[in-house]
Amino acid sequence: MQNMLPGPFLGKNWIGSTENYSDSKIVMIGLPFDGTCSYRPGSRFAPERLRLASWGLEEYSPVYDKHLEDVMFFDAGELEFPLGNTKKSLDVIEQNTRAVLEAGKKYLGIGGEHLVTFPAVKAYKEKYQDLAIIHFDAHTDLREDYLGEKLSHASVMRRIGETVGFENIKQIGIRSGLKEEFDLMKQYNTPAKTMSDIDSLKGKKIFLTIDVDVLDPAYMPGTGTPEPDGLTYRELAQWINYLKDFDIVGADIVELAPDYDKSEVSTAVVTKIIRDVLMVM
Repeated sequence: MQNMLPGPFLGKNWIGSTENYSDSKIVMIGLPFDGTCSYRPGSRFAPERLRLASWGLEEYSPVYDKHLEDVMFFDAGELEFPLGNTKKSLDVIEQNTRAVLEAGKKYLGIGGEHLVTFPAVKAYKEKYQDLAIIHFDAHTDLREDYLGEKLSHASVMRRIGETVGFENIKQIGIRSGLKEEFDLMKQYNTPAKTMSDIDSLKGKKIFLTIDVDVLDPAYMPGTGTPEPDGLTYRELAQWINYLKDFDIVGADIVELAPDYDKSEVSTAVVTKIIRDVLMVM
């Protein structure tokens, strides 16, 4: 039923998003899944909280001289997952990512834990054979398995490397992992210390994945596995700005666990990261 009250009412979708799916260029999908979290759960609550927090965000970015309405993104809401069934949950993500791509649009996933990236990349690899990954994270995420489970947020980049080729991955901000994982990084030269280290990926189709624990806990206490000695927000913003000259065909932002930061500063920071990513897609 049409609302006949004079309002105005707070929007139910992300600030600046279009209500017209057919005209949109980017589709934002919430991924409230944290079924393989190995330390502190709670990232399943991030998509809804980020949507609410977005209404405290300025729609205009002076860095990009662009307004969110110029981006033409559609907020599809949150997917519903069968709790306790990781495989079926990932299938739901893959199916919906594939539908976005078949509609000729770009996908932006809002996690949720980092395992949600794997099914999206699988769908992207079907469309783009030259797909490469730019990965921001505190952790390597390259374990063969975690406690015997191959589908884990601790092994998501291992599964992605097996899908796109480890030589097509660049990792930024990594500072925690097993020796075997760091050896794998060295073998395939995945670490990127400076911005020029990712220039080899120019000309490829890029899927960007940002685990927010890449930021130092001083800026991002609201995450499941905080790790000291991370990036500042300004450093991450500069990296994202550098990506405007790359062909970003899809992205996700994951691992905000809002309840671990009662100040809600972490949530505010991630809303701005999402705005920046929208600007470079």
